[in-house]
Amino acid sequence: MEWLLDPLTNFPSQSDGDLVEDGVCVGFITEKIGLSQPTVTAHMRQLSEAGLVTHKQIKNWVFYKPDREAIHAAVLALWQRLVPDAKNILFEAN
Repeated sequence: MEWLLDPLTNFPSQSDGDLVEDGVCVGFITEKIGLSQPTVTAHMRQLSEAGLVTHKQIKNWVFYKPDREAIHAAVLALWQRLVPDAKNILFEAN
């Protein structure tokens, strides 16, 4: 996920699709992570179904980009679940 959050730093420019606007081509993700395309596609599909990334098809390729609001909400919910006094800690810090 970290790579997708900063695509301009972590991936080369693409001939189809803008890295920021459209997301990163699954082929580049596959190449960078060193796994097979079916494996990467299955994992990205899971992230998409969880609402953490969005996907878009351009020609024969699927492009993925992070849904920053959904990621933020998921991290906050997880943190609040793991830290029972999370709301108190948040308010005390401000």
